[in-house]
Amino acid sequence: MPESRTGEGANEPDKVATLAWLRRISGDLATATTRRLEESLPWFTEMPAGRRSAVGLVAQAGISSFIQWYDDPTTTPSIAADIFAAAPRELLRSVSLQQTLQLVRITVEVVEERVASKSEQLREAILLYSREVAFTAADVYARAAESRGLWDARLEALVVDSILTGETDEELPSRIAALGWHGHGESCVLVGTTPRGFDVDQVRRTARKLGVDVLIGVQGSRLVLVLGRAHAPRAADKPELPFGEIARGLEPHFGEGHLVLGPTVAALVDASRSARAALAGFAVARAWRGAPRPVEADDLLPERALAGDPVAKRTLVERIYQPLADHSTDLVTTLWAYLDNGRSLEATARELFVHPNTVRYRLKKVGDVIGWDATGPREALILQTALILGSMGTEATRRRPAVRRPR
Repeated sequence: MPESRTGEGANEPDKVATLAWLRRISGDLATATTRRLEESLPWFTEMPAGRRSAVGLVAQAGISSFIQWYDDPTTTPSIAADIFAAAPRELLRSVSLQQTLQLVRITVEVVEERVASKSEQLREAILLYSREVAFTAADVYARAAESRGLWDARLEALVVDSILTGETDEELPSRIAALGWHGHGESCVLVGTTPRGFDVDQVRRTARKLGVDVLIGVQGSRLVLVLGRAHAPRAADKPELPFGEIARGLEPHFGEGHLVLGPTVAALVDASRSARAALAGFAVARAWRGAPRPVEADDLLPERALAGDPVAKRTLVERIYQPLADHSTDLVTTLWAYLDNGRSLEATARELFVHPNTVRYRLKKVGDVIGWDATGPREALILQTALILGSMGTEATRRRPAVRRPR
């Protein structure tokens, strides 16, 4: 009968002697392997002492399991799996699959150098067993990656939901960190529709190219992206892109319909403010017939205010009406007259008994104070809504009680 590759056909006394010899030198092999790892792998020497010790235990377990397998080759699956069972769970997170394969290769080299002269059959057995260990390592890391992927997806959905509802707590930063968030500084929220065959990985690749990190939330037909500036520094000739341009770069990944970008906030933990504005804008975007895609939530302030959004009402008053009223009552009066007269300079001048150039000057001053140009049709709607809301909250415009006239 020809000899098998694992030595099953060898003379039993020879195999018993070989096993005894392997068990006797196993400690020396483990020590030699650790020394070779320190000499060959720079990342191994940089590890904390506890993790280096854990790696040494894995290498020693690999040598011991080979001896067991050589004694009984039918135990291959269970023995190979036991090698990685000896490793602490955190070792899988700190040592990559590539590094693990380097460990296997060096361990095999050390053992092979020591036993090659003993028997060609034993050398071949080492090579066969190292293949089983490599496949087992790939399987262990694949299962860990799958499990981590499912956990990350659930955690990411939880974080996005917390941002959308505004129910944040002290645990939110730690949850964000657990997701490996690389964003920093400014953040904002982008809301649109979910396309068919949505590809999460493609969105992340596009976001990286645009210099942002992203959290993704798929809520039925609604797709929510939480964007944050990436840590990678950009060259001086390539400044950071504004979020409006980033939203246009991500636009192809959304389905048909409106796409609304919330206002920029200082940090991710404040993103709920951007989310509220984006969601409110998404709910009323269809009311603006010529809305661009994407559209900023602040450009939908009139529609949001008409829908009862208190944030939009307060924003219109604080950004438009109050600054104008604080600056000059003439600006408020002129803007009211200009909008009421169909944006006609001459009609406004006649009503106010001033020259048309005075009206032009005051309207330019309005733009300087609040940043909106009253001569555009869309801007006129925003400004008029702000004037109505602001006037409703002042004493001068509240309805006075009727005075009973004597008969």
